[in-house]
Amino acid sequence: MGDDVQKITPYLTLALEKGADNAKIIDVASIITAPWVRLKCQFGCYGYGRSLCCPPHTPTPEQTRQVLDSYTHALLLHLHWRKGYTVLQKFNEMVVALETTIFLDGYYKAWAMGSGPCRICKTCNTTGTCLHADRARPAMEACGIDVFATARGNDFPLRVVRTHKEERNIFGIVLVE
Repeated sequence: MGDDVQKITPYLTLALEKGADNAKIIDVASIITAPWVRLKCQFGCYGYGRSLCCPPHTPTPEQTRQVLDSYTHALLLHLHWRKGYTVLQKFNEMVVALETTIFLDGYYKAWAMGSGPCRICKTCNTTGTCLHADRARPAMEACGIDVFATARGNDFPLRVVRTHKEERNIFGIVLVE
């Protein structure tokens, strides 16, 4: 294990303390982007175009790949989501809090992506700037990250849920350099 990985290992424990079920340091090269991913947002998600954290307001898969390529490691965070959107919002808040802690510890490039549409504002200020830029981050999938391939490639089992009532697994990342 490289020295840089050892230095960020304590953040795995912090992620678990903050509510993640699992956390793992991954090589950023294992994060898969693909142009089709945002189509799932456009044709299947109510949040499309309604939030600055959702497409078409988010980085394209190509832009995301360029950003990812300027990092070496990321924390891949996992939560088994049982029920309720408050769980999703709390997970996303945890991801941003972890990013903030890592940034304040001197990792000035730390940046996070959560899961699902942002729910901070009842109506997003899509014609201007984000009113909660300190708390809001785009979802991995909103930026063209293939969450299934990324999770599976990093040894997290993940299956397609068949109904909205089923429990599911959600993921977030914090890029660290």
